[in-house]
Amino acid sequence: MSRSYDALESDVEDLWERTQNDSVSASDLTADDADTIDAFLEALEEGAVRAAEKVEGEWEAVEWVKRGVLLNFSLRETEAREYGGVTYHDVLPLRDTADLGERGTRNTPDGTTIRRGAYVGSDAILMSPAFVNIGAHVGDGTLVDSCDTVGSCAQIGDDVKLGANTLIGGVLEPVEDAPVVVEDGVSLGAGCRVTSGFVVGENSVVGENTLLTPRIPVYDLVEEEVIYGHLPPERRAFTRFVESSIGEHDLFDGGAYKPAVVATDLEASTLEASQREEALRE
Repeated sequence: MSRSYDALESDVEDLWERTQNDSVSASDLTADDADTIDAFLEALEEGAVRAAEKVEGEWEAVEWVKRGVLLNFSLRETEAREYGGVTYHDVLPLRDTADLGERGTRNTPDGTTIRRGAYVGSDAILMSPAFVNIGAHVGDGTLVDSCDTVGSCAQIGDDVKLGANTLIGGVLEPVEDAPVVVEDGVSLGAGCRVTSGFVVGENSVVGENTLLTPRIPVYDLVEEEVIYGHLPPERRAFTRFVESSIGEHDLFDGGAYKPAVVATDLEASTLEASQREEALRE
């Protein structure tokens, strides 16, 4: 990264203020301003800046980084681009992936899309079709399986397994306060959905088709409490349905139920079933 972290933050904040005052737009962007938003994308791709950071055990959004991501949409114009012989129209080009092979990371063709401003670590695997959006951070040794989406600014740790058809939500539409975080060593079963800034604690194993969102309660049987917005570390989690406050209604029989997440201690058999396969990375 050619600019220091502090200098880049200052330049992004200055550019943000000027866009809020309508003193700069995509049609009259100067060369220096264009260089700022390009340098910001390079810093994201290098892992030099991240959309969230852990402070005293709690994840916090880095506000100026989210602003830098938004600037790359408001200060760029949609244009025709070429990829694989196909013309598409977008404000952002795709990420250059020449550096991935040098670090032992693989991305299979015909549908694996990595947008500019996404970080992908070493020894990772991205199976097609998969999509990794701007601002996302995919850690070392992580598997992004077929039909997965890693949304804008999502923070995926090291040695994570995202099962096939997993959705990791983004922060841009609607704009969320904080991105989704999946900490180191997590295994998400096929078809999981993690949205709206939910934090999945490290080394947890989540069953297939589980929805993790701050609006759905997590019944933590380890600490015997109901929590929202995060799954504690080292839990086995799965979906169950509990009685709804709606109760019985004239329109249906048998009462009403709502989804919930149950979290228990990890068992040795669960860990064994979800362990990383080193042969895939040799």
